[in-house]
Formats: sequence, C-alpha cells, structure tokens
Amino acid sequence: MKDEKIIVTLLGADKVGIVAELTAALAKYGVNIEDIKQTIMQDYFVMFLLGDLKNSTYTFKEIKDALDAVGEKLKMEIWVQKKDIFDKMHTV
Repeated sequence: MKDEKIIVTLLGADKVGIVAELTAALAKYGVNIEDIKQTIMQDYFVMFLLGDLKNSTYTFKEIKDALDAVGEKLKMEIWVQKKDIFDKMHTV
C-alpha cells in the first residue's frame, strides 16, 4: 500500500479499555500509530490519532469499517479520515 495517513477521532463517555480496543484493531490491520493525543473533558474521553497505512495490506475502507465497528462496540463516536483530505478541508 502506498504511503497513506489517516486521522482518527474518537469521542464518548469515558470507560476502561477504550485505548486497548482501538489500538488492538489498528495493530490487527497493520496501522502504525505516529501520534496520539487524548484527554478527558467533563467525563468524555476525546482522542485524536495519526496513523500510517503504508505497511498495511488492507484498504482504507476495510480499516475504516473495522474502526467503525470498534466505535459501535464501545458506544462511542468515531471518525476516520484520510489525512490528505483532512488537510485540504482545513486549507480552504
């Protein structure tokens, strides 16, 4: 797979195991975590993550679908975007 980065945003009620679930899915799909920021805002867990797909054998859609399933399992909102599209949206 070509050098491709993704931005993952996760938001929801704080609970045990959020980071474990998300990072296990990323590892399973061969996504390297390049940067991660997380915080608790008034009992809500908020995470921003930059991942690199260059060594993954999966498509963006397969990875996005897997992460969407993690969001559903955790009962949290999750957004997965290609970084190049994310960058273009914020330069307009």
